[in-house]
Amino acid sequence: MGKDMTKGSPARLILLFTYPLLLGNIFQQFYSMADTFIVSRTLGMDALAAVGSTGSIMFLIIGLAIGLTAGLSVITAQRFGKKDERSLRKSLGVSVVISFVIGILLTIFAVTFAKQILVVMQTPPEIIDQAYQYIVVIFAGVGATLFFNLLSNILRAIGDSKTPLYFLIVTSILNIILDYVFILGFNMGVAGAGFATVISQFIASLLCLIYIGKKVPMLRIYKDDWTLEWSEYKEHLRIGLPYGFQYSIIAVGAVAVQVTLNQLGSTAVAAYTAASKINQLLTMPLQSFGITMSTYAAQNFGARKMDRIWDGVRAALKMVIIYSILIGLLLFVAGRPLAGVFIDANDVQALDMAQQYFLIHAPMYIFLSFVFIFRHTLQGLGNSFAPTIAGIMELASRVFGAVILSQFFGFAGAALANPLAWIGATIPLLIAYFQTKRRIQLGEPAVKKKQPVFSQKKRVSQPLTDKKL
Repeated sequence: MGKDMTKGSPARLILLFTYPLLLGNIFQQFYSMADTFIVSRTLGMDALAAVGSTGSIMFLIIGLAIGLTAGLSVITAQRFGKKDERSLRKSLGVSVVISFVIGILLTIFAVTFAKQILVVMQTPPEIIDQAYQYIVVIFAGVGATLFFNLLSNILRAIGDSKTPLYFLIVTSILNIILDYVFILGFNMGVAGAGFATVISQFIASLLCLIYIGKKVPMLRIYKDDWTLEWSEYKEHLRIGLPYGFQYSIIAVGAVAVQVTLNQLGSTAVAAYTAASKINQLLTMPLQSFGITMSTYAAQNFGARKMDRIWDGVRAALKMVIIYSILIGLLLFVAGRPLAGVFIDANDVQALDMAQQYFLIHAPMYIFLSFVFIFRHTLQGLGNSFAPTIAGIMELASRVFGAVILSQFFGFAGAALANPLAWIGATIPLLIAYFQTKRRIQLGEPAVKKKQPVFSQKKRVSQPLTDKKL
């Protein structure tokens, strides 16, 4: 069932909510890591490079779907914090309709143009066929991924971060089993890894739907909860589309990096793929804290408990800064052995490149922690503009590293793209956070546009103050 995050110790609530969310994110990452590990060990380095070369365009499409559903759930969390179950169910109905339409459009576009995108990205000829076989299956299953993320985010919006974890554990195990069945048993090659992922996501969606129908009455949608009110769709799209757009902006930068890697050759692609998998796993806690702050901020915003939001941000920052330092030290000491999980010990050049990646990233994770905490907090407050600007800054910085610096420093330049992007995004997010906080302390709305969650009268009748720094 749901968890009310408007009462109790902010630090304790954030930590308890993040813990299962982190485990869930790790298991979700296993979908991708299992594909990478099994493909590399059963089909070889070309197959690994083929799967790795699709990561950026997969994030471009899948990221849009994930971002959209995360944005839609912000309004659900605000209404849960306000204790308005009728409008909460209406929000869910609107979110389902929007997700259904977007899912169809994304699937048609992605499947139709998958091969052309790989060509434009200058995917190496020796791996482009395998890359297409994998990515077209993933794109055909976008709907399953979208609805699983929608239902998971809705559950998290009402404070339930444990249930999605349970489903992810089951489906992650299933994904690994199906990888071996399809790749080795049915000899389907990299396409088998794609089918394993899509089927696992579909089953996870089904489990979420069954659970909500039986165990969460507040999320059961009745006939009267479906609405054609444009104001509802407009409000959800105002948050959801920019949220998805931010993910897509980040993905465009990743595409630029991938194009650069493709030009550097399949060894560079394989090294970057292996290193980025380790990076994604180690930064999962930072991402999980960020997602927690979106729910935490949204619920307290709905309850009009603004002081709790600032307290929560301070508590979260302390935790993520400590963790950022620890993973940086880990990569300095053990980066090369970690890369060896995916790269053969005899491939010295690939291992050297992966180690170079880790040394560049290690001291910069503190900026990534700022990005996650401030971006998601602002989004929980309904501010979609500032995170979008941060996404644009992130894109510009990442493209600069990939396109310009790689010309001078090769693989090292491409590896610098991520840290530069984190710094570029941190600056506007910090400015926007403190501006938003100041506006609220002066009794103004969190964003300049009207927030329909509250009436105008309520927003100005009782100015909020925060005596803490």
